[in-house]
Amino acid sequence: MVPVLQGRNGAFFIDTQKGVGYDLQNASGWYFEHTLGYDLGRADKNASWRAGANNLKGMGDIDASLNTALAVGWQALSWLSVEGKATLPLTDSQGVSYQASLTLLPVQTDHDTVAFQTAALFGDNRYLNTWYGVDPQQSQRSGYSRYSAPGGFYGIDNSLTWSHQFDAHWGTLLSADYTWLGEHANESPIVLRRNEAALTAAVIWTF
Repeated sequence: MVPVLQGRNGAFFIDTQKGVGYDLQNASGWYFEHTLGYDLGRADKNASWRAGANNLKGMGDIDASLNTALAVGWQALSWLSVEGKATLPLTDSQGVSYQASLTLLPVQTDHDTVAFQTAALFGDNRYLNTWYGVDPQQSQRSGYSRYSAPGGFYGIDNSLTWSHQFDAHWGTLLSADYTWLGEHANESPIVLRRNEAALTAAVIWTF
């Protein structure tokens, strides 16, 4: 169970998952979102507060970094939207990631929302090698064979989320997430499983 803080004043917002930013939308359903966020990076051992695993020993840590994200989308219908998003690092040269997503809202009431999202994941050469590559020094320390990850498509992420609002401030969220890795990521020797599932529960306070 994780706490999530959200706040909004007009177009500007703060969100513990997205960061701080603003969004703009026109009458046709097109919208633009710009955020400033923080990526916790990755440890080369098991970690409780960020990504990490003991099988990464010798790979070294991926530093936490400040990033900015730009998203352009279209709310085609009240229950259907499409979006393209790019996330760029600001404080560490870790490469650029992209995603193209489709979101469906089959349930929308005053208190409950159910959302299904599927996203195609992409990254440039630097991004893929930061997270999935094995350079000569890492190979020597970890014992993994060298691997240079090409940029491009590297996976699909699917999520099913149910959010419930108790009142104007308090709510809960339950999310099931499934990730599948394409060849550019899955062929890396540090990847143990091509498929991964996760379940997240959160308490949300909005101000």
